[in-house]
Amino acid sequence: MTTIGLIPARDEARRIAHTVRAVRSLVDEVTVVDDGSKDATAAEALGAGATVLRIRGRAGKGRAVDGALERLPAADVWLLADGDLGKTAVGLQLLLDEVTQGRAQLAIAVFPGQVGGGFGIVKGFAANAIHRLSGFRPREPLSGQRAITRECLEFVRPLAGGFGMETAMTIDAVRGGFRVVEVPIDDLSHRPTGRGVRGFIHRGRQGWDILRAVAVRALTWRTRNR
Repeated sequence: MTTIGLIPARDEARRIAHTVRAVRSLVDEVTVVDDGSKDATAAEALGAGATVLRIRGRAGKGRAVDGALERLPAADVWLLADGDLGKTAVGLQLLLDEVTQGRAQLAIAVFPGQVGGGFGIVKGFAANAIHRLSGFRPREPLSGQRAITRECLEFVRPLAGGFGMETAMTIDAVRGGFRVVEVPIDDLSHRPTGRGVRGFIHRGRQGWDILRAVAVRALTWRTRNR
């Protein structure tokens, strides 16, 4: 069973090397998709042993990952991880266990409580949308830390653009009849976006991307159920 780690990253030079090394300890190979970084993300990832695919302009998370999948060899299981996990990415072994041992086709990491995040508006909207459109009640609708089988990944592609990728993936996987589970990982952590200007801009983009992804799936749902 082949496993590939895929890490989308933008301006994560401070953490990407630790993330890559942690993920490399879990899978057969690691690829970092550098989505138009202006810092040394690509160089740090290469130095840590990852294959790096660089995008000169900013494609957005969903398009960046989907484009990488077009170029990479097939794997039985994919491990998706954000670039800011650092050493805590070793905890993603729990996701791989769920999938490789056949208990799920899509396993999603649940973070422990962290300070420094937003007010939960975007997260709440995404969770409600997933439940309404698929019946699944997620605890961590926005988590980018996911292990997924080849069959499930093929079904949910093409991936939704930008930060709508995760919400759309969960909806599509559940609708497709795949078993989706959430797995709490106690030591997992990432860089909080905070409540400053940058944090609100990030959540604004995130909310817009999720809204577009949900609208497409809501329309499809109504069309299929007429």
